[in-house]
Amino acid sequence: MNSTEHLRAGLCGIGLEAYWGQFAGLRTRLEGHVEEAANRIRRPGLSLVNLGLIDTPVTAREAAHLFRSADIDLLLIYVTTYAVSSIVLPLVQRVGAPVIVFNLQPDAAIDYAAFNRLNDRTAMTGSWLEYCSACPVPEIANLMLRAKIPFRQVTGTLKEDQTWIEIGEWLSAAAVKAVLAENRLGLLGHYYNGMLDVMTDATQIAITFGCHVEIYEVDELSGLRPDVGDETVAARVKDFREHFDVQPDCEVKELERAARTSVALDEFVARHDLHSLAYYYEGAGNAANLDTMSSIILGMSMLTARHIPAAGEYEVKNAIAMKILDSFGAGGSFTEFYAVDYAEGVVLMGHDGPGHASIAEGKTKVRPLQVYHGKVGSGVSVEMSVRHGPVTLLSVVEDEKTGFKFVVAEGECVAGDILEIGNTNSRYRFPMGARDFIERWNAQGPAHHCAVGVGHLGGRLKKLADLLEIHFHQV
Repeated sequence: MNSTEHLRAGLCGIGLEAYWGQFAGLRTRLEGHVEEAANRIRRPGLSLVNLGLIDTPVTAREAAHLFRSADIDLLLIYVTTYAVSSIVLPLVQRVGAPVIVFNLQPDAAIDYAAFNRLNDRTAMTGSWLEYCSACPVPEIANLMLRAKIPFRQVTGTLKEDQTWIEIGEWLSAAAVKAVLAENRLGLLGHYYNGMLDVMTDATQIAITFGCHVEIYEVDELSGLRPDVGDETVAARVKDFREHFDVQPDCEVKELERAARTSVALDEFVARHDLHSLAYYYEGAGNAANLDTMSSIILGMSMLTARHIPAAGEYEVKNAIAMKILDSFGAGGSFTEFYAVDYAEGVVLMGHDGPGHASIAEGKTKVRPLQVYHGKVGSGVSVEMSVRHGPVTLLSVVEDEKTGFKFVVAEGECVAGDILEIGNTNSRYRFPMGARDFIERWNAQGPAHHCAVGVGHLGGRLKKLADLLEIHFHQV
């Protein structure tokens, strides 16, 4: 999944109109730097509005109107030389999008010898001004902080890779913020009784992340199942065998039951245009609903692999965490602490229910379970380990000041024995050791669930938290 495919960004350089008549060629060189930056920013799926060099408050107001008309998600202001802050104010006030200030020189240093050989004070000043991007940035920071507009900056040179790695992280984070703003989160059923940590404020979810939340009845999904024909069920069973490693002891009737629910679930999701789900329901006293909810795991796993993450136990916050990691292209699988292997210093983590097969180590197994522990019914379930290598844990946690915060940990999924119990199950090693990691993680007050994704994403998640204006803590 391209993590910038939903992003609309606006770029402009800023400079000072008074310089152009004084220093021949300066404006042309600076415009070239803005275009070079635009070329480095462009990537598949990203919509970029590049307005070139803005040099007066009047042109800044005009640019702000164009950016606002383009409905940009992120405003990138490239400080090419000294520019007065009155050029910046109408841009940042009128556009309304988060702002990143580029404080970028053309190169790492001025060529002092060549500079001093010019023997022309005017030409020397013009050359110096091409390297003068750092000069007005304190002025811009002062203005934005006084205007109560968050100030974010990237400092470095136009040509160094580190600059573009950092800018790429900002673009990726802004794109995920845009995904969340369009996210339709479906809530199916009710909370798992007694899990007070899981219960949360859906209104605050919508406020913080910009998503739309809808609550649905399980009866609707159950009502779709009888309309699924036998040929369609057989085709979905074939899909299961291609997508998963179906174990020989799985009964055909259980696979068919799961297939019928999976097809109905696809229809349900399409009908409501859902982009993520949190669900739980016992179906006690209603045979149709019990049949639906006890056969839902494979269908929810397939949705999760198709970028529609499904969190069990009605874990609304974790549906958001999974959507975030998936939107970064890192997967996002539902997990919790299982046990600790103190002998090897690893934490065993996993969960019953759906797994993210796209980030599995090998092919995800399907196993029959005679009982779903702590839940009603029986049926088939998935068993997988997350792909071995770097991983990131993300928990969305209530925060009294900002509504929610991110709690993040980077570690490694390692090979070794896992519990073959028909659940997702992985072994994780963290730099500070298992005991210290658990204590530091728990100290942040997370729910007992979290999401896991592949790769180290701390830098991007910190930037996303910044754009969402919520707190961030990395264990």
